[in-house]
Amino acid sequence: MKKILLFALTAGLAISCNKLADDAFKITGTIDGVENGKTVILEVSDEAGTTLIPVDTVVVKDGKFEFTGKTLEPSLHFLQVQDVQGKVIFVLENGEINVKIYKDSVNKSVIGGSFNNEQFANYNKEQTFIQNKINAYRTANMEKMQLASTNKDTVTMNSLRDGFIKIQNELTAFNYVFADKNPKAFISVLMLENLFYQQDVDINKINKIYTSLDETVKNTKPGKKIKELISNFSAAEVGNIAPEFSAPDPSGKIVSLKESLGKVTIIDFWASWCKPCRLENPNVVALYNTFHSKGLNIIGISLDKEGEGINWKQAIEVDKLTWTQVSNLQYWNDPIAKKYNVKGIPATFILDASGKIVAKDLRGEELIAKIQELLSK
Repeated sequence: MKKILLFALTAGLAISCNKLADDAFKITGTIDGVENGKTVILEVSDEAGTTLIPVDTVVVKDGKFEFTGKTLEPSLHFLQVQDVQGKVIFVLENGEINVKIYKDSVNKSVIGGSFNNEQFANYNKEQTFIQNKINAYRTANMEKMQLASTNKDTVTMNSLRDGFIKIQNELTAFNYVFADKNPKAFISVLMLENLFYQQDVDINKINKIYTSLDETVKNTKPGKKIKELISNFSAAEVGNIAPEFSAPDPSGKIVSLKESLGKVTIIDFWASWCKPCRLENPNVVALYNTFHSKGLNIIGISLDKEGEGINWKQAIEVDKLTWTQVSNLQYWNDPIAKKYNVKGIPATFILDASGKIVAKDLRGEELIAKIQELLSK
């Protein structure tokens, strides 16, 4: 899954802050080499985190520009200068925010003034060293990886991957430490949210750091989202009763999990646009045809996008998916996917007759053995 990068490298330096009214912000910007009349657009990410939406536009005059307004809470925003490559990312919050944009090197722009932008600047300065190590390792070993892949040299491939993961783990560890040491920084909660989308989630560490965050940070939208993610992570774990849900089927009828349960039930998260899901579907069809008469039910939950319901319905027909299918057509914002803490697809949850989650993401012979075991009880 791809979302807009939360932590773009916009190096920042602390700049003295001249406070406005508590409920207002003022962005004072400078940019050399841009002619009068060029626009600067203030943008924010949509709820799905996939598209940037224009919020306000001003024009450059004598190398300067200014935005004013009010905001209810801190949030990530972007500045896009007309005909300039790249965007400046910063924290929009009430107070004085100072921005110095370098037209030919936007990633070196200077942001400061307000508390959270100073914290963001500190974070970027400290993590750039690790990020540079990651980039250098990737560049130095790209040809080696390609050659090893061509020669099917798994030993070399695994060694190179291990080295890359080791450096990535340094960045992950740094993010945990930064969030733990900066409980009042808005960026700390953004990092916790980002850590949720990693393959190996340390839920105990995230929960501990989240608990220690300042209430002002917890009460932001991402702060509340982290609380929900923590709750959902525990709810959809093996050993718990599967969280109840309902959603429209292809005809528009609302179908619930409760009415879809069998002696064994598979909850299958997929999408028409997901190639691995489509490649796996024939195996699921064979499984269903073999065990449905013995008590196996499946309910498919599609993460297709709004306005693309036709793709979902066509995929059901083409792949011959004859079991129950539902979708809210909300992509990664699907409330069921959030409830089950689904971060990638295909994803499956195997339920026993009582609706308890007994396994997750089984495939092939392992899945068949589990189903046979449950059906024999």
